[in-house]
Amino acid sequence: MTPDAPVPGSRVVLRYRLPDGSTPPFTDVIGVLAASGTAVTVQPESGDPVTVPAERIVALKALAPRPVRNSEIRGLESAAADAWPGLEQEWIGGWLLRAGAGVTRRGNSASPLRPDASTVDLPAVAAWYGDRDLQPSLSLPDRLLGAPAGWSLSAEALVLTLPIPSSTGPDTDTDTDTERIAAPDDRWLAHHPRYRHRPDLLTAVHDGVVTFLRRGDTAVARAAVTASPTGRRWVGITAVATRPDERRRGHGSAVCADAMRWGADHGATHAYVQVEVDNDEARSLYERFGFTEHHRYRYASPEGVTAPG
Repeated sequence: MTPDAPVPGSRVVLRYRLPDGSTPPFTDVIGVLAASGTAVTVQPESGDPVTVPAERIVALKALAPRPVRNSEIRGLESAAADAWPGLEQEWIGGWLLRAGAGVTRRGNSASPLRPDASTVDLPAVAAWYGDRDLQPSLSLPDRLLGAPAGWSLSAEALVLTLPIPSSTGPDTDTDTDTERIAAPDDRWLAHHPRYRHRPDLLTAVHDGVVTFLRRGDTAVARAAVTASPTGRRWVGITAVATRPDERRRGHGSAVCADAMRWGADHGATHAYVQVEVDNDEARSLYERFGFTEHHRYRYASPEGVTAPG
């Protein structure tokens, strides 16, 4: 590739020659560049990936990222909240509040999922968490609501998304080694010991389905399919973990690929993951699949307060 050629993960337009005798002789596809080299693979917004041999390519150009609307951010955040609902949920104004025994910020935070979410409701939000002996925490997707006065922000996290292709992810020759189980067992929980005494936090899902992926004792993941208010079905891949001495051998890729296959079997057309900005290893894994940034978010806590881990 030339130095200014699009890199995998970029949004591109690919023009290529159709078989001889075709009318018109060329066609275009717009999507995310998934792979390049002797052939180029582009993943459109919907449908299967398109792979074209280099000799048939007429042009490959980078495009600006497709703008993400605020309504799309709310829609995905709503699906993600249903996929990790904690043990208790309640609406206060435009805020969805979740509580889950104080384990993880994701399941113990309030999200501004409706357009009418306002800082006016924060005293009631704080009181709701106080009634449950929890410190108040907000999950603030970018562009939806800024940090309220007197609240401190955590580091940014990314939400990455991918239209699910019919064939998923980096090739692996041992996909059949990945098992799906209905609930986390001891072998699965060995990777996430914080949940040993609260597996109900993992099995909880609101208006959706959940499964657990396990690849022997080497790698695990959790997958949940839920829908946004518009009806788009998402599979959220969480709790991906690989035994340290087995990393960089394709095990994490295998459980993620199987999570997407399972999601597609349950009607999901798109996948998402949530990852901290500085987690280079996880970002590299997801980018190899073609995941791209959808939006970012931060947690906020009252100044001087330590939020859940």
